[in-house]
Amino acid sequence: MPLPKLQLQLPVNESQQSVNESQQLRASINFNGSLRTNQDEVTVLTRSYNPYNFTTEGFTSKGSNGGQHYKISEKDIWIIRRQGSGASSTVFKGFHFRENRFVAVKKINVLDRETRHQMLNDVKALCDARAVPGLIAFAGAFHMPDSGQIAIVLEYMDGGSLQDVLEKVGSIPEDILSLITARILVGLTYLHRQKHMVHRDIKPGNILVNSDGDPKITDFGISAFIDSTLAVCNTFLGTVTYMSPERINNEQYSFSADIWSLGLVLIECATGKYPYDASVGPLQLMIQVLNDDLPLPEGPNVSPQFKDFLAQCLRKNPYERPTAEQLLQHPFITKHASAPPGRPH
Repeated sequence: MPLPKLQLQLPVNESQQSVNESQQLRASINFNGSLRTNQDEVTVLTRSYNPYNFTTEGFTSKGSNGGQHYKISEKDIWIIRRQGSGASSTVFKGFHFRENRFVAVKKINVLDRETRHQMLNDVKALCDARAVPGLIAFAGAFHMPDSGQIAIVLEYMDGGSLQDVLEKVGSIPEDILSLITARILVGLTYLHRQKHMVHRDIKPGNILVNSDGDPKITDFGISAFIDSTLAVCNTFLGTVTYMSPERINNEQYSFSADIWSLGLVLIECATGKYPYDASVGPLQLMIQVLNDDLPLPEGPNVSPQFKDFLAQCLRKNPYERPTAEQLLQHPFITKHASAPPGRPH
């Protein structure tokens, strides 16, 4: 007989509550809303009180767009090996029996307030974006009551990250980089225009590729959802090395902060090295970003179109940077647009 649901509806910032662990019931408040949990399911309410329900048989969201439902469970996945782990999750390579394909399984401790917030960002960004180019595909999520975890099942990218690629090949030719950038811009356009979301951590390690050379943005844990395309953020989160000047200056920022980060990523991909001197420490690095001239690549293999594209991404005034959608029309992108990713003409 299942235990009765525990529902906490306390105001944000109220003291954390707990329940006897022997009953497998624990709950806490975070700034996104409240957590309800029992042996068989976990329900998280967002700030708008739209429930995200995780059971042993899948995941359901009930939002203004009619909601989403994914039927998937632990018995559908064969875990092959551990891929890696971070502060908030452990990622495994698995095999999805019903769909006959490899998947990545991200296991998260939902009882921790901060990791629960990061999990929600991943789910909210991807659960209704099943076939958006440039974004990692979401296959579902389910509750694991024995461990108290939520497992998020994602598309498996067998090529690793752009960071892994750079460590192996040194740099990426401009024609291939143009195709990669086009895909990333499509993903960013969706995040910015449809989800009203600033990723806040665009970097080579958060762009995965598969064996076809198709790139996908991943890791939405510290992303920010804002009310409209005119809204701004204030929180200082992300990888300092790829932060835009307005973020380093602790000013308000919006979607154009991701465009700056993309510009630095492209320079690193084209040259094989990060464009600033990161060995001097975070403070001196911030000073370089704020005060130094743009670190544009030079040389006979750097086309004028690529330099102009980078110069637009790296405008220090965020209001002068083009949107992701506008950058898709830039000559650096359009001149290679006829070739599929990974196969330049």
